[in-house]
Amino acid sequence: MTIKLQGDVEQGEIIGLEDLEKPLILEEKIVVINDNNETDQDQESSGSIGMVLLCTFVAVCGSFEFGSCVGYSAPTQSAIREDLNLSIAAYSMFGSILTIGAMFGAITSGRIADFIGRKGAMRMSACFCIAGWLAVFFSRGPFSLDVGRILTGYGIGVFSYVVPIFIAEIAPKNLRGGLTTLNQLMIVTGSSTAFLIGSVITWRGLALTGLVPCIFLLVGLCFVPESPRWLAKVGLQKEFRVALQKLRGKDADVTREAAEIQVYLENLQALPQAKLLNLFESKYIRSVIIGVALMVFQQFGGINGIGFYASETFASAGLSSAKIGTIAYACIQIPITMLGAILMDKSGRRPLMMISSTGTFLGSFLAGTSFFLKGHGLLLEWVPILAIAGVLIYVSAFSIGMGAVPWVIMSEIFPINIKGIAGSLVVLVNWSGAWAVSFTFNFLMDWSSSGTFFVYSGFSVLTVLYVAKFVPETKGKTLEEIQKSINS
Repeated sequence: MTIKLQGDVEQGEIIGLEDLEKPLILEEKIVVINDNNETDQDQESSGSIGMVLLCTFVAVCGSFEFGSCVGYSAPTQSAIREDLNLSIAAYSMFGSILTIGAMFGAITSGRIADFIGRKGAMRMSACFCIAGWLAVFFSRGPFSLDVGRILTGYGIGVFSYVVPIFIAEIAPKNLRGGLTTLNQLMIVTGSSTAFLIGSVITWRGLALTGLVPCIFLLVGLCFVPESPRWLAKVGLQKEFRVALQKLRGKDADVTREAAEIQVYLENLQALPQAKLLNLFESKYIRSVIIGVALMVFQQFGGINGIGFYASETFASAGLSSAKIGTIAYACIQIPITMLGAILMDKSGRRPLMMISSTGTFLGSFLAGTSFFLKGHGLLLEWVPILAIAGVLIYVSAFSIGMGAVPWVIMSEIFPINIKGIAGSLVVLVNWSGAWAVSFTFNFLMDWSSSGTFFVYSGFSVLTVLYVAKFVPETKGKTLEEIQKSINS
């Protein structure tokens, strides 16, 4: 699966990845075609932005849907288990199988987006999500629940790739950074909204709310143009110029931008294709190890276990109303994620990850302590307070750094000719870790609630040590400088 995606990214999808990360992170030119045209391109981007904003609004409906799917299992666990008489194992499978679907969606997304276009991929993803939500709504047992969950997982796996790529490819250079930030923000907003709505309506009703962003997306796509870069890549020259003109404004001169896109595509097509074994060459292996390790630490710090089953965690700690904890969890994510986006280019990647991991250690340790006290009948009045404080500190710390920064680091440390295959490997590791953590969380909590959180806190400590020792600071450095830093 990983190798199949590689060709797609190297043959054109990679442009979107490059442009997606570049303005948010640093000002270097990863692949420079005409250095003296940068200022001209900036000037060309000053045309009409109305259509660009509409395109972005439509695309991030997919990001909101992503968040809705991720946030669904937390507020519904007790109700679904009671209504359908599910065991812990059955519900753990339901909660975690989303990540299996997302893993396959992410791995195949490059080929899909290349074959049917960005808009076509988003339409297909929305249809998968709609089918999945309807299967969940009409469920009478675990089989249809799992089928629905894996369908929505596949849909959001494709969304996770195609939405930021589409935004990066349609946005003018001076707006691209801010607009692509909306992708992550809307994922968090969708998750928080599911947490909040799920605390006041039934689990079947919450499944129906998942249809809303899909409907907005499908309708909106009828009124926005396809990505000009994809149109140019597949040889639709007339449609390419029309789409670019529509995005930049009818009076804008798009001649230079169109020419640069064409040259850029030609240069990318000429790059040698990397194979999986190339990743183990001495000049690439350290970058690969850093990228994979950061994803392992991100996932095995416990975020998907804590997030997927937050409501039951609060209830287990003895909180009088688990809904209060769930609502607080939902409300805190959005502003903290916004703060993290602001700090990323100000504080640097390494400090932000180390501070974030220190915070997740503190949060996990406090939550583990609360369950330890409960198990030994000590300070029982403090148990719910420590539990909710620990989980909220954990999610705040994760949202400010470890949620986004590993993906940013990944985009910066891989040379352009291996970014496709290396990125595919990292995505596979990430979703595999997400499944492992979300599936085992309930079993670990049955084994030892305090031990579960102490294990997660241990991974947070290892993250701090690993980042301090092995991860280079990439803020403000060119790709060549980053590679030199890693290989030294």
